[in-house]
Amino acid sequence: MHRFRITVESLSPEMEGEKLEFEAVNHDNIIDIARRMPGRAGMDEDAGRAFAIGLKLFGETILKNREKPLFASIRPAFSEFMKNLKAQNRSKETTS
Repeated sequence: MHRFRITVESLSPEMEGEKLEFEAVNHDNIIDIARRMPGRAGMDEDAGRAFAIGLKLFGETILKNREKPLFASIRPAFSEFMKNLKAQNRSKETTS
């Protein structure tokens, strides 16, 4: 398991100096995944990193709360989405 400190800091003048920090645990190295994602997902660097970090945090939350009714309906779709994403990434690795 990997432990992370997640920091979100506002860059907008109307929210200057506002920051949110928390710790998260994930079974994957989120930093490594976020560094690789932009090229693999066809997104620009910031969008790809935001997508990877959000996806990994959300996925870990689903796993930790899989028995709760709130997450029951999303689990099949999330699982399918992850399979498709990994398959797309594998095909890009073989063609690169």
